[in-house]
Amino acid sequence: MLRILTAATRRDTSTLFLKRFMSSTSNNNNVGAADFPVQASITSKLMEALEPSALRVINESHMHNVPKNSETHFKVVVVSSKFDDVKALIKRHRIVNSILSEEIATEGPVHALSIVAKTPAQWKEMELTGNGKVVIDKSPNCRGGDGSLPSK
Repeated sequence: MLRILTAATRRDTSTLFLKRFMSSTSNNNNVGAADFPVQASITSKLMEALEPSALRVINESHMHNVPKNSETHFKVVVVSSKFDDVKALIKRHRIVNSILSEEIATEGPVHALSIVAKTPAQWKEMELTGNGKVVIDKSPNCRGGDGSLPSK
């Protein structure tokens, strides 16, 4: 069973849909620090710093040319009212990058981080626009950034 991290006080339909969206993805936030320490660290830091109404940390390493059970490529979907006054998307990404500075440092374990950072109102608007469905774009396929794939 997937554990969804949401604020206990949010009960509106966008949060309910977000719960369905989050539980439909293949990875979950209910990870043990011993089994997946990087994912657990990312989840913990974002929960503490952003107090999100919803958070999904998805390990996408399996989509890339890395050993099995690696923790190198992640997608973060975070909905937080702390983004209400931060209009520029790049500034939201910088906030998340700053929170995860140890993980994404040159010598850190994370090679790639995809970020979807929304306010609760934006998420609700996405839900309304999509007739009750919110679609998060799929991350791009591995392009062999480590030089391991043959040239085209």
